[in-house]
Amino acid sequence: MKITSVNNELVKETAKLLQRKYRDESGLFLLEGDKCIEEAMEYGLEIERIFKLEGYEKFPDSIETTEAVLSKISSTATPPKAVGVAKQLKQNWTENYKKVVLLENIKDAGNLGTILRTSAAFGVDAVILYGDTVDLYNPKCVRSSVGNLWKLPVFSVNDFSELESKFNNFERIATLPKAENTIWLRDYQAPDKTLIMFGAESTGLSDELKNFATQNVTIEMDSKVESLNLSISAGVILYVLFRMCI
Repeated sequence: MKITSVNNELVKETAKLLQRKYRDESGLFLLEGDKCIEEAMEYGLEIERIFKLEGYEKFPDSIETTEAVLSKISSTATPPKAVGVAKQLKQNWTENYKKVVLLENIKDAGNLGTILRTSAAFGVDAVILYGDTVDLYNPKCVRSSVGNLWKLPVFSVNDFSELESKFNNFERIATLPKAENTIWLRDYQAPDKTLIMFGAESTGLSDELKNFATQNVTIEMDSKVESLNLSISAGVILYVLFRMCI
């Protein structure tokens, strides 16, 4: 099959997946580039269709197309040679999760994808997206997670009462700047069931989640540096709590 027109109906439907509204409505999302598509296939995601540049050897039985079409359905400045469409994963919460990360009001899709990749690397069991957090299937998040988006369960929660019911018997760690009621990361050892809560770089955790916390932890660092990038902070904390203690 070959499609060369950017006005083709299938192309226009695929391009809509660049918007969160249509990803939510359809339950589909974009896979941009060879690596992303191949890893999704290896994991067993259901692939709806693949567009590839005409003459490109990979992905037989795909839709051959032009660079103009690939540009229309891709979020990158230079379009990849292949763009796929896959079904979003449906996850079920289980009581077996013990190491859980909560991300509140994260606006940067790159940060979110990087934290998901880090969480998968350091043995996190599940991730909670709380409040006004960027869409998990934002193309930038999918790319920056580097194939780890579907390797650990991710849940969206907007109701505080749901958090209370899920994590009432967890140690709940607020990651905060140094204050009177925080302890250094180096002095803290996580118990068996731990919820680690990270807020947005600009605003930090909400008062609601600060009050929900049972422990406040901060990273010890040089006094000349005020703060770290969110994904770097998450990487340091998850490594220390979940890897150094092994």
